[in-house]
Amino acid sequence: MGKKDNPRIKDQEQYETLREKGESKEKAARIANTPDSGKKGGKAGKYEERSRNDLLKKAEEVGIKGRSKMSKKELIEALRNH
Repeated sequence: MGKKDNPRIKDQEQYETLREKGESKEKAARIANTPDSGKKGGKAGKYEERSRNDLLKKAEEVGIKGRSKMSKKELIEALRNH
């Protein structure tokens, strides 16, 4: 099975572009599998405007370990760099 045949990646072209830019396999796959990723007009809002509980939920979704012990500032940094 070649790279182009990976059924787990929904947007193979975007995945390959992200990998070439140095993103991890996990992050590139997560972005490539997100509907409408890369399109303008997102309504998620800034991390700083979200509550710590909202950030904890998002950190859990993306698999950040040690999140329960992180401050809001640490959660924001971890989410941005994951």
